[in-house]
Amino acid sequence: MNQLRQLMLEELQRRNFAATTIRTYLHGVAHFSRYFRRPPDQLGPEDIRKYQAMLFTKLKYSPNTVIVRLSSLRFFYIHVLKRHWSIAETPYPKKLRHLPGVLSQEEVAQLIEAADSPFHRILLMTMYATGARRAEAAHLKVSDIDSKRMVVHIRERKGGKDRLWGTAHKRSFCPLPWSTRMTIRWLSTSSVFKQTTSEMRKPAA
Repeated sequence: MNQLRQLMLEELQRRNFAATTIRTYLHGVAHFSRYFRRPPDQLGPEDIRKYQAMLFTKLKYSPNTVIVRLSSLRFFYIHVLKRHWSIAETPYPKKLRHLPGVLSQEEVAQLIEAADSPFHRILLMTMYATGARRAEAAHLKVSDIDSKRMVVHIRERKGGKDRLWGTAHKRSFCPLPWSTRMTIRWLSTSSVFKQTTSEMRKPAA
């Protein structure tokens, strides 16, 4: 399995997959192998069918999680083992789509005020104002803050891209309240900011 894992890692890396996707795909194939207690190259379509059913019936995984597991196996069989993958034999389950929960202005205010420190309060304000994810907020730098235009540039968003932020004009710059921008600028030069963002950048256990 070590050699196959290395081959799969190289195939993922040379396609420039995100680090989180690489970890997820490697874990998916490893779990598949452990479940049958056999190397994955010795398992076939019938085993994949049983595995898919087990994810639903025994582990109670959501359809979206099962899709990710199947995607990891599909990548492994096509790009590492160079085998045929039949969509008809291994259908993807229907995705679940939920409407996102939207907090009221009062609830957002309560959430921000409940922060443990001024730093975390400003961090929540920034994430709320820009729509940045945790990892994106953790990588903000002073140079990302445009003082003249009062905007913050969110770089290398999900997928490793400087995505165009979802404003009406589809700009990659997001307007920030003046007080939030100035406080971030002050915090970014402090040791507290550097230490806390360093901790945020560490992958979850």
